[in-house]
Amino acid sequence: MEVYMRRATLFAGLIAGFSTLAINAAQAVEIEYWQYVFDSRVKAMDQLIENFEKANPDITVKQTTFPYADYQTRVIAAKMGGQGPDVMQLFYGWLDKFVAGGLLQPLPTDAFPHDKIESEFFPIVSAMKRGEDYYGLPTAVRSLALFYNKKLFTEAGLDPANPPKTLDEFVAAAEKATKRDAAGNLIVAGSTLDMAGQDHQWWREVLVRQFGGEPYTDGDRKVAYNTEAGEKALKFYTDLQTEKKIGQAGFMDEGQAAFRAGMAAMTIDGTFRLGAFKSIEGFEWGVTELPANADGTRSNYASYFANGISATTSGEKLEASKKFLAYISSPEAMDVWLKTVGELPARRSAAMTEANLADPVYGPFLKGLEYARTTMFVDEAAQRQTTIDMANRVLLEGQSVKDSLAQAAAAEQAIIDAAAPK
Repeated sequence: MEVYMRRATLFAGLIAGFSTLAINAAQAVEIEYWQYVFDSRVKAMDQLIENFEKANPDITVKQTTFPYADYQTRVIAAKMGGQGPDVMQLFYGWLDKFVAGGLLQPLPTDAFPHDKIESEFFPIVSAMKRGEDYYGLPTAVRSLALFYNKKLFTEAGLDPANPPKTLDEFVAAAEKATKRDAAGNLIVAGSTLDMAGQDHQWWREVLVRQFGGEPYTDGDRKVAYNTEAGEKALKFYTDLQTEKKIGQAGFMDEGQAAFRAGMAAMTIDGTFRLGAFKSIEGFEWGVTELPANADGTRSNYASYFANGISATTSGEKLEASKKFLAYISSPEAMDVWLKTVGELPARRSAAMTEANLADPVYGPFLKGLEYARTTMFVDEAAQRQTTIDMANRVLLEGQSVKDSLAQAAAAEQAIIDAAAPK
């Protein structure tokens, strides 16, 4: 009898153990996070996932990445195949396309109350709102600044402690820093010229305004740059190559590559380059605010990648996704992102600290955020391409600035009109 009781007790214990394992297995959940490949961003997300999983041992997060050029296509294809991520990264300018394609669900207000979003994040978070719903939250925000190579400045007789403050000073410094060989081939660009990089933002949201115009009206739904101001802005930009000869479109393929290689004295780029530039040993560079115009007018462009929850995510995966999204948009996550990627915290309290404002690198970007604007793209890739084509028609085909500007404005207005609700 005693032996029987012992066996019964042991059997009951085994059953209880299996039951506990079954319950734990049922509670464990894996979610998938997608973003595009950018080394410092992937590294930062790896760290955030590790932190999150330690605090949430019942949740596993799998990170999947794709090349930037393929990313949107992969997300759309996965949705059509009934698969895809639970939490995904998207550029704010893709939101209309993602919502129209049924890729995202509105952020659940129980986890993401609108009043908290609007009181704690920089106002540009509103670009993720459609109607009464928010569809994503950023971990970080980006603005533009002028990067300059201190060694090349010194070699050109320029003072690295006194970078250009105005457009005229920018051109003068670039002319001094430009180097060509005996045949006239460009060896060192005074400044990069890369519309496919960040120059299309510089032209659209900065130069057009500094020459007295505005890029759009009616909530960015009516193209407004086909004016004398827009013409002056485009002429200033294309003259940098055709008249001033301080750079060349396509030099070293990408502007950031030329700057990283020490073959460009200046480049206009965003905070997302900080991590990559900092990793180059012996590379001495500085950052300053974008040049003002002669009247002191400044402008900047602010942007961000947000994270949203897939439209098909539900049940325990949805609850896990809500927790993960809340963490990667928390002040702790923003600090990790700042240190690893260099992008600025999306929450004002986390970004506008005395230490950050006084920082010689972060400071110029934070100042730029105060007067930055965020273009409300309907199709960011297509609208960017119209600007690239506009510059190339002048630089490569010899079309007049006036005609190329008009052609770009008509093409971009057609893109915006095609995206309007029918």
